[in-house]
Amino acid sequence: MPLLDVSDVLGDPMFAQGAGAIVLYRSTLSVGANGRGTRTTTTKAIPGVVTADSGDILDRTPDGQRIRGSITIHTTFPLTDGNGNTDADEIQWNGRRYIVSAVNDYTTYGAGYVCATCDLKQVSP
Repeated sequence: MPLLDVSDVLGDPMFAQGAGAIVLYRSTLSVGANGRGTRTTTTKAIPGVVTADSGDILDRTPDGQRIRGSITIHTTFPLTDGNGNTDADEIQWNGRRYIVSAVNDYTTYGAGYVCATCDLKQVSP
């Protein structure tokens, strides 16, 4: 087991994003007494560090072009890429919305430490 604990660094204001810079949107689905599904979304500012993943990529096709991209978030907040009645988390950062597509558990480097890959939700034309 590694001896490095990065959980202190992830919350350090000199390294982590400022308060409210990373906003989490978590949606859960429940079935009411009438048998219809109801989606409930909660919003929360989370601590963490955002780094580039693939960055912005311009896709050119015969029909036109679009920009896609991804970021990586290092945090001690338990993010999810979807399970059971919970949709994949959505992240808002730098004015853009991302969807958590993969979560890696790195608790050997600190309590609750996860590294999540997030894909750009809005595809720019």
